[in-house]
Amino acid sequence: MTSENPFGQVLVALVTPMTADGEVDWPGVEKHIDDVISAGADGIVVTGTTGETSTLTDPEKIRLVEVGKDVAAGRAKIITGGGSNETAHAIELYKHSEQAGADGIMIVTPYYNKPTQAGILTHFRLVADATDLPVIVYDIPGRTGVPIKYETILRLAKHPNILAVKDAKGDFSEVSRVLNQTDLMYFSGDDANVLPHLAIGASGLIGVTANIAPAPYRQMIDAVNAGDLATATAAHQQLEPLVRAVMTHVPGTVAAKYILHGLGRIGSPRVRLPLVGPEEWEAALIEDEIDHVQGIPGVDFHRFRPDRNAAAGGALPKVAGTTR
Repeated sequence: MTSENPFGQVLVALVTPMTADGEVDWPGVEKHIDDVISAGADGIVVTGTTGETSTLTDPEKIRLVEVGKDVAAGRAKIITGGGSNETAHAIELYKHSEQAGADGIMIVTPYYNKPTQAGILTHFRLVADATDLPVIVYDIPGRTGVPIKYETILRLAKHPNILAVKDAKGDFSEVSRVLNQTDLMYFSGDDANVLPHLAIGASGLIGVTANIAPAPYRQMIDAVNAGDLATATAAHQQLEPLVRAVMTHVPGTVAAKYILHGLGRIGSPRVRLPLVGPEEWEAALIEDEIDHVQGIPGVDFHRFRPDRNAAAGGALPKVAGTTR
């Protein structure tokens, strides 16, 4: 990580550990953050999609930043994700996150509203204007319903606080074009395509599977930095079946929590509704993929004890997610 990259390179899109009744497991959050940093992560994205931002309350989001900062203790950057599809609400959330000590913010394209490119541009600019923190814009049309078009990214690149894009669109020719024409950094937002992104100039990754296995991503990044394609490719191949297990059959949050719980690394696999744990057939598919995982440092699947009953269903928390 250099002064030109204020975010880190191996960023974990952190799950939010919860108790069996759907409340945030704060000791579990502290332990999980410490675990992934100790295994090689130098950035943590809290309250993102994988962190179940849609069903977290605003106070929970701010506390996750505070806890992250305390646990990281300078070992990793804490980036707050999520935001809102209401521009005014997003501004307030990020202001509070900055006050809580966040090192950067990741703004997702407004979802559900399906704004025009002019609306997307205005949303990002106004949020970036409201903070002094470095900004990552998050392009994930599969969830938001609207891509950030190439021309809009070029215009966003002119904002002094907007430094990076998290790309989950997978248009590698567009990524190359933007990298050639701007100073923006790119972070891979697609676990299966981290190495291809790095190969064309991406700065790092923001990954779901990194909740389970940060070490091989650290190895991959270090190898790419050293120009060692063979080592980077070996790490990519080693991760492939685990990425398939996490990202293919159910939402990544659900699978990551199911696997982390089976490894004994979080206390419960619970997610909040409308997410639910894997059904029997989905759990079987995840476990079949895991049978192909071999030799990942820091992950011992010989001790994997999945609990389909504990994962079943979803939780209704005591306090609903709020918009103010």
